[in-house]
Formats: sequence, structure tokens, C-alpha cells
Amino acid sequence: MILFRSALYFLALTLTILVFGLAISTVGLLLPLSVRDRMGNAWGRTNLYLMKWIIGLDYRIRGADNLPRSAAIVMSKHQSAWETIALRGILKPEQSWVLKRELMWIPVFGWALAAVPNIAINRKAGRRAARLIIEKGTALLQQGRVVIIFPEGTRTRPGERHRYGMGGGLLAENSGFPVIPIAHNAGVYWPRRSFLKYPGTIEVVVGEPIDVQGKKASEITREVEAWIESKMEELPLTREK
Repeated sequence: MILFRSALYFLALTLTILVFGLAISTVGLLLPLSVRDRMGNAWGRTNLYLMKWIIGLDYRIRGADNLPRSAAIVMSKHQSAWETIALRGILKPEQSWVLKRELMWIPVFGWALAAVPNIAINRKAGRRAARLIIEKGTALLQQGRVVIIFPEGTRTRPGERHRYGMGGGLLAENSGFPVIPIAHNAGVYWPRRSFLKYPGTIEVVVGEPIDVQGKKASEITREVEAWIESKMEELPLTREK
């Protein structure tokens, strides 16, 4: 049953990518950016509904009042594909993501990513990638957008952690915009590199805005890491029975 439901959701996800992706990258280009932003949000919310209906996979947010209503940098734990879909629907429509440039090369999906102002980086570029994040990220924040970053850069298994990169901290130091940290245990129900998705309720914890004024990037990064990882220790590492 888990395999069947996972396959059914995969088909539904593919269909939503085709429908929304083509709409955003064709008709959407003739419309204001705000419309494309809302279309992206509708895609995320549609998939959250499909996950619940097909798989029985839901989510619960603690600290929903901390979700940004204005420009901010969101730094989130990265465990699975779930958060890349869910945050698109949970956060406000005006979003820009720091993502690896290879995603832009995927037909339809990449076209939709290119239709809104995201920050596509070459992760091997080092300082050049950091400068791009700072320069483009600051401009997007000044336009009232939310910039989303996975500071670990890659997905981690539940109970594990990778080194937190400095990109988000550098953007916060140079732009002065606050950081909203997010912890979750999506990897318990949607494991990385796994086709199977399991029913249950993902716990999402949203922290209060972290004031970055007068702080160096390294200090901001350590503060974000300490908050996220302390919350991760409180979240379940096994699925509900």
C-alpha cells in the first residue's frame, strides 16, 4: 500500500509540475510577477493537499506567528524534497530561493524556476557564489521578498547534521534583514533518495526572527545552527505507529 500510494503521488506531483510549470513559464510571463508568485504558492498548496489525501502525510506548525509577513531570510533544515515543496505553499508568495544552478536545466520545472527571481549558484564557485548571494539576495530583500536558504546545502538523514555554510550569514550581515530559522523532521516520513513516502504528521518549528544588527556572518550562522539543531533534538526520529 505504501508503494502504491507513493507511486500515485509521484504521478500527481509530475502532473502538477507540468500544469503549473508550463502555465508559469508561458502565460505567466505575460502577467505581473505577483501573479507568477501566487501561481507558485498555489502549486505548493496543491501538493500539500495531495500529500494528505493520497499518502496521509500532513504537517503541524509550531510558531506559525513567526512566519515572515515582510522581507526576511529563511534558513531551514534540509532533509527531503518535502520542504522544497511545502515551503513554497506555506511561506508568503513573494519568494526567492538560493538553489543549485543544475535545477534550472530541468525541462518545465527549471523553466518555472527561471520565470521568478531565484538565485541559481554554482556551488563550486566559492567566493563568486557568495558574492552573488549577497548582491542579488540583498536586492530581492529590498523588493520585499523572502529569500530561502538551506544552510547545510544538501539533504541530511534524521539525527544527522552537516556543516552550515556561510551564505545565509553573509547575506544577513550585509543586508541587515532578519533571519527566520525553521526546523522540521520531514526526513522521517519522506526519506532522502527514497521513492517511498509514509503517512504521519511532520513537525515544523518556526523560530522568532533573529536580529542580525551588529553581528558578523559567522556569529549569525552559529546562532542559526544552534537554534535549529537544538529544536531538531526535540523532534521525533521515528514514524508514528
